[in-house]
Amino acid sequence: QVQLVESGGGSVQAGDSLRLSCAASGRSLSSGVMGWFRQAPGKERTFVAAISQAGNTVSADSVKGRFTISRDNLKNTVYLQMNSLNTGDTAIYYCAARFGLGVRTVPGDYGSWGQGTQVTVSS
Repeated sequence: QVQLVESGGGSVQAGDSLRLSCAASGRSLSSGVMGWFRQAPGKERTFVAAISQAGNTVSADSVKGRFTISRDNLKNTVYLQMNSLNTGDTAIYYCAARFGLGVRTVPGDYGSWGQGTQVTVSS
């Protein structure tokens, strides 16, 4: 069983940047597809970005060109670099792991989740 711990969230102004980290323990992330999801108050959890074992990435249209997902297998950590943040990015951000083949964008396809980190963007 893998444990995931997110960090790096905070309160920022529109236009600022943040980098989220997701550190894993209990299992190597190198064999997993890693994803970032977010959930705004009163809304469903939605896909943000994912990275395959080979390093291929997929991003939601709403964050393309602004957010970048990456992984460091030696550190067993996944990152989400978020630039040009806007108020619509305010949410709790969750890291998730899927130990299977194929990048997925549906939360139900991921078996392990972190506790989430809050990102608040003010205008």
